[in-house]
Amino acid sequence: MSSDERFKSACSGKKHLRVAYPREQSVLESPTAPVTLDGALKGACENILTRRDPGGFWVFDLEADATIPSEFLILNRFMGIDVEDGIKERLAGYIRSRQLPDGGWSLYEGGFSDLSVTVKAYFALKLSGDSPNAAHMVSARRLILSLGGAARVNVFTRITLALFGQIPWRTVPAMPVQMMLLPRWFFFHMTKVSYWSRTVIAPLLVLYAKRPVCKLGPGEGLAELFVEPAEKLRRIDRFIPGSPRKNFFLLVDRALKRADFISKRLLSERALKRAEAFTIERMGEGGLGAIFPAMANAVMALKVLGYPEDDPHMARGLKALNGLIIDNGDYALCQPCLSPVWDTCLSLSALHEAGVRRGHRASRDAVKWLFDKQVMVPGDWAVKASNLEPGGWAFQFENSFYPDLDDTAMVLMSLLRAGALEKEEYRERIARAVNWIIGMQNSDGGWGAFDIDNNRLYLNDIPFADHGALLDPSTSDVTGRCIELFSMLGFSRDFPPVKRAMEFLRREQEEWGGWFGRWGVNYIYGTWSVLAGLSRANEDMNAPYIRKAVEWLKSCQNPDGGWGETCLSYNDQSLAGRGESTPSQTSWALLGLMAAGEVASGSVIRGVNYLLDSQDPGGGWDESLYTGTGFPRVFYLRYHGYSQYFPLWALGVYRRLKDGKKTCQDKVTLSSPADLRLPALKK
Repeated sequence: MSSDERFKSACSGKKHLRVAYPREQSVLESPTAPVTLDGALKGACENILTRRDPGGFWVFDLEADATIPSEFLILNRFMGIDVEDGIKERLAGYIRSRQLPDGGWSLYEGGFSDLSVTVKAYFALKLSGDSPNAAHMVSARRLILSLGGAARVNVFTRITLALFGQIPWRTVPAMPVQMMLLPRWFFFHMTKVSYWSRTVIAPLLVLYAKRPVCKLGPGEGLAELFVEPAEKLRRIDRFIPGSPRKNFFLLVDRALKRADFISKRLLSERALKRAEAFTIERMGEGGLGAIFPAMANAVMALKVLGYPEDDPHMARGLKALNGLIIDNGDYALCQPCLSPVWDTCLSLSALHEAGVRRGHRASRDAVKWLFDKQVMVPGDWAVKASNLEPGGWAFQFENSFYPDLDDTAMVLMSLLRAGALEKEEYRERIARAVNWIIGMQNSDGGWGAFDIDNNRLYLNDIPFADHGALLDPSTSDVTGRCIELFSMLGFSRDFPPVKRAMEFLRREQEEWGGWFGRWGVNYIYGTWSVLAGLSRANEDMNAPYIRKAVEWLKSCQNPDGGWGETCLSYNDQSLAGRGESTPSQTSWALLGLMAAGEVASGSVIRGVNYLLDSQDPGGGWDESLYTGTGFPRVFYLRYHGYSQYFPLWALGVYRRLKDGKKTCQDKVTLSSPADLRLPALKK
């Protein structure tokens, strides 16, 4: 039985049934509900405020699957660095704690065993000293072999195995370092793939060119995980019937491998220098790309190129990687990246939506900190917008080459809620950020996350891209966010960028009513983002396409009053809106429904009561399920802050709308967009 089939079977139980409530059904609040609501908001505000860093920002833990802590242990073995024994054991303990009863490890809490994650977890534990005869290792090995063995892992895991001599380098898709020298008009160029792809690929090309092998000690290898001897493996990637483009790229891959002896000589030194320079130039204090895979590849590439451990570039990269470790004494976790800008702007918005005054010290400190983090230098995005002034925000503490539209829009909306636009010293900074967003709009009317028109979809068919996430095209969630921002600033729906964006969203709506969520799980997230934007743009919320989205959201509500959606909805659209209730997804559904004018509906009241009933004594909410998305189908995130600030946000909006207050702003800050004094558009 496939993982999809197993989940559908599990969903046949009462807990996961989708329940459609009649629209006319009226559910009244109890007389004590307003007191309960006020008390919940007070506790939730205090909970958020106590979590604030003394520096004026918020940063919550960010958790992925067992892959990242496993890769951290594997990376340090490759680098020849001894991880402190206590941290090493606590990382291994965390990995063991995530093992499923069938012996495997999943991509997310509540998911089913994934072969690639399981192989990396097994390898990390073995390198940490776990005996292959231990019960948990025997169980993992049995599962791996039942799924076809380690030869069937994904490309990134295959690369890891090749780096340790567990499979031949010939089994990895061809990625010649000469790719760094290709002209921009060629079908592949580094500017044609997403930021996360190019930061992972550039140092990886060095590893491909050098093909290093880290020697393992006796008994540390993984021969027992292969159905056939690994040294006999040749062609793992197979032709796929009915996929001519994939098969064409597979032929290209095989041709490149045959010509490998030529490519090693042809411009290889020049190409290596280009890859090395790309890597070093973008290694800020946060590491290359400020995301773990790129950061790890960067230090491995520098090691292979002969950089010593005390070299400033190497030291900076290693320090950034070690900064991802959370060690609480009981277990240690390696985060995929850090999320302070995202956590800060969302916490700030939630507090103001809940009624915290603009002059509150936490608000003032957060506003100042956010402006300190504004990126005022050009990054990779400037290749396609060289005349556009920088002014966006990145996700992390430092990632100046890669600010993103999602963070920038959310930061700006939090600053507007905090009253920053009323301060003269901030207006020019806000104007630059708004202008940057306008200039980054894609030709289809939408916005991606990091680049303009990064939509060469054919590149997802190259053998290296088996994760299907090489690109950064327009998405509904980011586009909805940008519309919401412009509308908060007073731009009308006839403003050309807004008009084009609304047309994009009309095209992107699913036939059954929802919108895809690229950066959160999944259709609940996307639908909230779009409805919030359209509502701010004064769209007719009784329009048929809006009502279709509203009725879909209502139909997804669980019997307990909450909403939830499994990560498997990315694999199977029939699972959209289905899953165990979570505080964050319930909050998104409520915010979407309230944006559509449903504040008095039975669905909203039941959802609010779900949040009130599930709040813990400390004022927060508990959420173990993963509701954040790194890459659909392959990488998911548990934002530990989502269950803290999103319920506060939803409950705050509910109270405000019940009280008849349209926005959380104390007064209208702009009479027209001209008051912002935007510079002339340069796109």
